[in-house]
Amino acid sequence: SCKLFFSDDPLKIVKAKGQYMYDEKGQRYLDCINNVAHVGHCHPDVVKAAHEQTQLLNTNSRFLHDNLVDYAERLSRTLPEKLSSFYFLNSGSEANDLALRLARQYTKHEDVIVLD
Repeated sequence: SCKLFFSDDPLKIVKAKGQYMYDEKGQRYLDCINNVAHVGHCHPDVVKAAHEQTQLLNTNSRFLHDNLVDYAERLSRTLPEKLSSFYFLNSGSEANDLALRLARQYTKHEDVIVLD
């Protein structure tokens, strides 16, 4: 069920830096579809932060850790008080699942309409 974006001439991407991705032949492509628009691939600050974090702890957010609370507190100071609850998830699928469960809990309804 996974869609291959370039089925006639598939890309084999082997590295990326900044806003570009590179195939196995060294051809450069502007990355317009991945989630890198803010800082790009391999941004030194992001790489450094990830390196430091993985030396300390490398797990998803199902376990309690002070960094989750610290981040939520910093984030809440930038938002209106109504937006003071946070849910940390590790994927879009988990976010969709949680949104559905929260909507069912709030509305007390089970029905869902999905548009493609």
